[in-house]
Amino acid sequence: ITTLIADCVALQVEYVSGKVFFTTCSDLSMLKKLKSAERLFLLIKKQFPLTVSSAGKGKMLNEMQGLINDDPGSWLNAISLWKSLLELDAKNEKLSQGSSHPLKRKVEENETIIAKKFKTEQMQEIKENKDCHPGKRIGEETLQQEDFITKTENFQEEEFRNDVEKAIVGHNQKDLTFRVSCRCSGAVGKTFTAQEVGRVIGIALMKQFGWKADLRNPDLEIFIHLNDIYSVVGIPFFRVPLANRAYIQTAGLRSTIAWAMASLAEIQ
Repeated sequence: ITTLIADCVALQVEYVSGKVFFTTCSDLSMLKKLKSAERLFLLIKKQFPLTVSSAGKGKMLNEMQGLINDDPGSWLNAISLWKSLLELDAKNEKLSQGSSHPLKRKVEENETIIAKKFKTEQMQEIKENKDCHPGKRIGEETLQQEDFITKTENFQEEEFRNDVEKAIVGHNQKDLTFRVSCRCSGAVGKTFTAQEVGRVIGIALMKQFGWKADLRNPDLEIFIHLNDIYSVVGIPFFRVPLANRAYIQTAGLRSTIAWAMASLAEIQ
């Protein structure tokens, strides 16, 4: 949290169980360096916990739908802000890649051209001599495998870029696809499962905004946490796991698992 306040200029910081709410003017490139939080969300709504009624689930279901229907404007504003932040981040990343180390990039391009030329000459030589030297066919197959691996890696990188661009470019509000991730605890968790809450919220979003549900590859993920302290709705900024962050050189255990192991080992 200290890193957050010092580096990201966080304002209006509020601490609650398991979460920190704050406002900031920092962009995503700065927030990517954040080390004191595992996940980062754009807050759509935060309000008092749902009322648990002994009469039945009807009142609670209405309150859940009210998270969307009572103030649709806050949802649309949050989506617009989310898109603009991702678009700005993608633009800055392209500019930084284009301007950084131009000499190094030129050298790398020359090395790539030389390597391709060398491979072409090898392929021609193998083709000419394969009748006289059957054993050289192994070299040809190896080169083909290397080319296939390189093409596969390039395809994966291009597919990832397309997914990012798909989420921020060329979409109207009604064209968005989404999925809902829920976490329920306390009295709410005893009354509803996360799947039931997700279903209610998903139907309300489709009716209110015309979005389409997509559980596999959505443009937008909606996160909802309901407990006895608050009801929170937000959009996760990053889908990259904590272990993939740039400042972590070696991936370790999750903090909960590490704590359990240390506790069982009775380390003083």
